[in-house]
Amino acid sequence: MIKEITLSLEPEKASAEKYYLPIAASQLGLSLQQISFCQLRNRSIDARHGKVRVNLKLDIYIDELPKPDEFKLPEYQNVEHSKPVVIIGAGPAGLFAALKFLQTGLKPIIIERGKDVHTRRIDIAAIHRNQGVNPNSNYGFGEGGAGTYSDGKLFTRSKKRGDISEVLRILYANGGNPNILIDAHPHIGTDKLPAIIENIRKTIVEHGGEIHFETPFSELIVKNNKVYGVKLSNGDIIDSKTVVLATGHSARDVYFSLHKQGVLLEPKSFAMGVRIEHPQSLIDSIQYSCRQRGPYLPAASYSLVQQSAGRGVYSFCMCPG
Repeated sequence: MIKEITLSLEPEKASAEKYYLPIAASQLGLSLQQISFCQLRNRSIDARHGKVRVNLKLDIYIDELPKPDEFKLPEYQNVEHSKPVVIIGAGPAGLFAALKFLQTGLKPIIIERGKDVHTRRIDIAAIHRNQGVNPNSNYGFGEGGAGTYSDGKLFTRSKKRGDISEVLRILYANGGNPNILIDAHPHIGTDKLPAIIENIRKTIVEHGGEIHFETPFSELIVKNNKVYGVKLSNGDIIDSKTVVLATGHSARDVYFSLHKQGVLLEPKSFAMGVRIEHPQSLIDSIQYSCRQRGPYLPAASYSLVQQSAGRGVYSFCMCPG
């Protein structure tokens, strides 16, 4: 038997199972000996009323254990000799598209104008030392895309586009913190992302996929309004009747190329971003209504959505701490 229960607790009592499990047992009218397993499903913080509470959603297992495949990861096929699919761009969209193709038995071939995530760090460091910008290897281009160095870009508020739990499980399986599976606002950690991205690449290659770095796209191979492959900047051609454009919005030359070939493009309104830094203690004091948050609360975060003069103003990502 499985019983679901939601607890609203003080931060210390919500910090460890040894504190909250007896409370759950008492509310369910059970003894601790009757509980065979406790699964923490979701954790969120409610600081709206001046006194911080942590909400825990628990599954309490009575005389049974979770099924071994409950958190099973997708099964990837060996696609070394399968039908190829070309993916342009090795950002989050391109990498996760490749993983989906491994599930369906197609061979992903990713072409990426930038460098691998490890080598890319050298070019980013050069930017900070005012040594110039490599146009193909920087914050926008390279393995992992822009999100690699600002993990807020991997966060979504949208729940309308499908279940994101599989994405979080994949990130966890490749080195992410297990807390991302339960926190209402999961934070991957910019320090962890490069290794996670590298592990995802290893999964793709080990199952027969290919990733080609420093390989800029030139144009689509189109005949009778059908795609037959891509041409690279060095003149090489990769044959494939399926091409996934995962280039991100900064690949202006790609869009010029598509426009030149008569591919229908739709303009988007231009958004300008600014970076704002606050002392963490200020955000903590505002969100938690206290001078110091203490050891049982994470660094507080916030989001902003506002209409001003008919235009939307919103926070794009926030890195607490």
